[in-house]
Amino acid sequence: MGGTPLMLTHSTRRWLAGLGVAGAFVAASASPALADPAAEFDLYFQDVTVAADSAGVVRSPSLYSNESTVLNDVSVRYDYRSLAGKVTLAGERSDDCAADGEGVLLCREYLPLAVDELYGGFFNQIVIAPTDKAATGDTGELKISVKTADKEIASYTSRIRVGEGVDLQAGPDATATAAPGGKFQAPLAVFNAGTTEIDGFVALFDTDYGIRTKERFDNCLYAEDFLFACEFDEKIPAAGSATTTLNYELAKDTYAPGREYSYAWFMTPADFEDLLGVREEAGAEKTRRGTGKTLSLKTVSTARKARAVQTDTNPDNNISGLRVDVTGENGADLEAVGATLTGKKGAVLTAALGFRNNGPATLDYIRSDSQVTYIDMTVPAGTTAVEVPFECAPRTGNDAEWDDAGTPGAAAYRCYPGPFAQAGEELTGEFTFRIDKVVANASGTVKVNVPCECEGGFYDDLKPANDTAKILVNVATGGEGGGDGGALPITGESTGLIAGIGALLLAAGVGGYLVAKRRRTRFVA
Repeated sequence: MGGTPLMLTHSTRRWLAGLGVAGAFVAASASPALADPAAEFDLYFQDVTVAADSAGVVRSPSLYSNESTVLNDVSVRYDYRSLAGKVTLAGERSDDCAADGEGVLLCREYLPLAVDELYGGFFNQIVIAPTDKAATGDTGELKISVKTADKEIASYTSRIRVGEGVDLQAGPDATATAAPGGKFQAPLAVFNAGTTEIDGFVALFDTDYGIRTKERFDNCLYAEDFLFACEFDEKIPAAGSATTTLNYELAKDTYAPGREYSYAWFMTPADFEDLLGVREEAGAEKTRRGTGKTLSLKTVSTARKARAVQTDTNPDNNISGLRVDVTGENGADLEAVGATLTGKKGAVLTAALGFRNNGPATLDYIRSDSQVTYIDMTVPAGTTAVEVPFECAPRTGNDAEWDDAGTPGAAAYRCYPGPFAQAGEELTGEFTFRIDKVVANASGTVKVNVPCECEGGFYDDLKPANDTAKILVNVATGGEGGGDGGALPITGESTGLIAGIGALLLAAGVGGYLVAKRRRTRFVA
């Protein structure tokens, strides 16, 4: 059921950027410098390797907060004195930044900076370039601090180093065909499009949920059955190439008919090391090195010497894709999950409402960045929804007021549970109801697979009869009440997040994981 084959940079940006969320905050320019004085901030800037004798690279820090807020009078200080004379930093736009002493750059944000609780905030970009005195192996610290007015709110220390420029180029895209549970092969090819010999490289994989591998090469890293990356020591001479073949299989719960996608992202060992820092900062799931034989390449090899630090000067040609056409029939049954609650007038009751994927297939819409289904919930008579998941917005007719997402007090809600529903798991969000009036056997409804004039959704359910469930409120006749009788357990993070553990999560940076950690009320499996 895999989604459309978006390129990595597009899909990850769409996943995290919020598609216009920042614009709503920028409009609130009259806000104080710290809209929420209690907000706490985290700053992140990825380690950088810049090629000597190059025009440099463009990067930007990211700021994350535990509360959505708008910052005014923001400045960012970049201290690179440990590499003074070896590299220079400058604003991408000349009017944003100015030198503040040797080896220090001071940049100002002239517009209010919106920092969203879910997606973070992003500063104007800077250019990091080598000087004519830079040499391969030069390394230093980049100390970054962010102030609003005269108050420092976040700081971070990153690394800059100088490397030798090379140009890895990915091989052509490939296609394969398999049924759920079936096996297939795919080529892995990379070319040296530059004039400098490439001294080793890494293939990083961004793979849909259904594509698995049982092999465990000792030069590859894995998360469960997902291939994360393979590291190769082989040298590739100018105009040379390296190729190998990978054995895959489709998970038995892959949706069919449909398509699954995988992308291989080639990079130098130094650039890979820079990206690994993102995973460590984010607390990403640990990967494990295989214990089997070494995955070998067909290439020209030479005697091993001490490896120089290298960086790719043209990353735009580094990605090759694999499309797997999934044959057969393997559908899914999404069953609505309601609740039965008991309590006296004034009682506050909590229930986990949503749906269960009875399988046999998992629904994976991560690649297309769309909702796996849409859910409508109506509040039982005599009660008020006093707390709702952020993924649910008040609904009037068929329209949902997304700007008011997470707002309590509405009579009906449209919920957006996310892009992934694994077979056999429940995906629910916690609703809290207050009984304001005694109404015998008051009921509301939870309906899954509701029509929506938007991307995604699921309309080929195997058992439409169980798409609606009731929320029953039977007022207690004695005792204190207040129990949540039918509330369903929440079991933790969906294993679907592992599906994009390759370039998807790395390219996304820290943001995706901070989103998961900071969401207090959310649909989870």
